[in-house]
Amino acid sequence: MTDVIDELHRRGLIALSTDEDALRAHLAEGPVTYYCGFDPTAASLHVGHLIQFMVLRALQRAGHQPIVLVGGATGLIGDPRPTSERVLNDPAQVAEWVDRIRRRVAPFLDRPAAEDGHRAPVYVDNLEWTAPMSAIELLRDLGKHFRVNRMLAKEAVSARLNSDAGISYAEFSYQILQANDFRELHGRHGCTLQTGGSDQWGNLTAGIDLVRRTEGASVHALGTPLITTADGKKIGKTEGATVWLDPELTSPYAFFQYWLTLDDVDARAWLPLFSERPAEEVAALVAESQERPASRAPQRALAEELTALVHGPGELAQAEAAGRALFGRAELTELDAATLEAALREAGAVEVDDPAVPVSTLLQAAGLASSLSEARRTVKEGGAYVNNVRVTDADSVPAAGEWLPGGWLVLRKGKRSVAGVHCPAAASAGGSGA
Repeated sequence: MTDVIDELHRRGLIALSTDEDALRAHLAEGPVTYYCGFDPTAASLHVGHLIQFMVLRALQRAGHQPIVLVGGATGLIGDPRPTSERVLNDPAQVAEWVDRIRRRVAPFLDRPAAEDGHRAPVYVDNLEWTAPMSAIELLRDLGKHFRVNRMLAKEAVSARLNSDAGISYAEFSYQILQANDFRELHGRHGCTLQTGGSDQWGNLTAGIDLVRRTEGASVHALGTPLITTADGKKIGKTEGATVWLDPELTSPYAFFQYWLTLDDVDARAWLPLFSERPAEEVAALVAESQERPASRAPQRALAEELTALVHGPGELAQAEAAGRALFGRAELTELDAATLEAALREAGAVEVDDPAVPVSTLLQAAGLASSLSEARRTVKEGGAYVNNVRVTDADSVPAAGEWLPGGWLVLRKGKRSVAGVHCPAAASAGGSGA
């Protein structure tokens, strides 16, 4: 067995752990079954969850057995937030999210199992053992093992107790349910290690204590660091929007662009966390970025590696092609309709009702010119392009054949300013590209 603890430390993936020497020895003894849980409190996980998959995958590569728990039970309650009570989601909605998340996360661990012979993951839903439990069983068999003073000490609970919002008994009881997950997985699968965010440390250690009290067994936990940007924002927040892993919520192109446009400081700090490249290669990319910041080597490495991981090599190829095509370095016709639309909406798009609009008017409407006179001047100076073809007549109207699939035009001013024009009428008329 590879000493995976050293790798996790090298990458900065361990913020907290139980007795590390004991854990290291336990991992060295042979295959260990470990798990990480994800609550379905939305239709998708987001990029902040990727840190957990980096740990899951590292342990899998070292020969250990992963379990992925999607919390159909705990997702109905929600881990206490420091500020306010969670909105309780409809059970049918949560069940749909459980299935959707499970399907989306499977490739992270299924591909290494299929392609490299690593142990295939086990997928579980804690509703299986939580739903049949009666209130008496919850209180008598589990509740008696928890001390309220320790539960009150949890940071999120303490913050809520000292706020006007207070905390409900439902959210207060969340840690009992999560702790029971560890007990159940220990009994059902021999699970002896739980991983999770360091903000979950109280829940992780509650599980360890419950397994010790009820089973007399010694188990372990690892906590990953909380990832924020250099200015203190949560990872995956861009202009107030969350960067999701589900392509229906965040397109592969937008996902690719998120990593490609990271601040240099964040990219250098996050590269070891999220890249599975060898240590020497990671160090070389960081050094290159420090010597030549314009290379944006860490950003490109993260964009390529994580887009391929989350969305597959085909979507990575499309995302890269879109970046080239919008600026005239590749053919727009190489892009599928979904990627083209995602790229143009990300760049900035304007809707028009009539396809018979002069180019100068489109340039102004798309924000590439502040006035019609500026638009005309841009065309006269040779700086206006439609679908990467230079425009010579400011009053010209795009021909029917110029509208790309879905009813799109790509406008460009100079080398760097791009915008999209969308016309549903052009799409319904069968625009298929220049």
